Amino acid sequence: MPSVVALGGGGVETGGMFTGLVEETGAVVSLEEQAEAWRLTLEADLVLPLAIGDSLACNGCCLTVVAAEGKRLSFDLLEESLRLTSFHQYKPGDKVNLERSLKADARLGGHFVSGHVDCTGEVTVFEPRGKNHYLRAEVPAEFQKYLVYKGSVALDGISLTVAEADDAGLAVWLIPHTLEVTNLHQRKVGDAINLEFDLLAKYVEKLLPEKI
Repeated sequence: MPSVVALGGGGVETGGMFTGLVEETGAVVSLEEQAEAWRLTLEADLVLPLAIGDSLACNGCCLTVVAAEGKRLSFDLLEESLRLTSFHQYKPGDKVNLERSLKADARLGGHFVSGHVDCTGEVTVFEPRGKNHYLRAEVPAEFQKYLVYKGSVALDGISLTVAEADDAGLAVWLIPHTLEVTNLHQRKVGDAINLEFDLLAKYVEKLLPEKI
């Protein structure tokens, strides 16, 4: 049985790996406080069946299924998870991006996403420009070093290409298909959005000497 740990940036996870290609959007049924955790219940379809103990990325957070009944899946969240992710703003009916963990023989169409959310960013611009949509989000200063122009980033679990990276944050371009099959069409200026930066940049930072 895999070890289960509390994540500062996600929730309860079991070490799955993802691609950032959303399989479907589930719907929030409830988010309720319980004695030892917060219980998040979603209604899903395409990612089923899942069993207790399976991993599922929910808006980019790797969570463990603790209950499964029909089309409903439940997950336990810690208060720390609510504080450091966008889970605190969920309400019944909200759409949540869902992706099952990657199989060893599966195609990798996005990029390697660990499901460990680094932080949240605030959406500052979200508007149509031409035939596509432009989304800009603020990024906390301590994480801006991981942003690279044309690099990869996961926004609410969606693998996207960084179109702009500067001292204020990042911007991405969204095609109509992305808006159609993910929850981003519900986003608005001022919303918190889960951010996970490219794992490769973090390993490079760890391996390089502090001063070159």
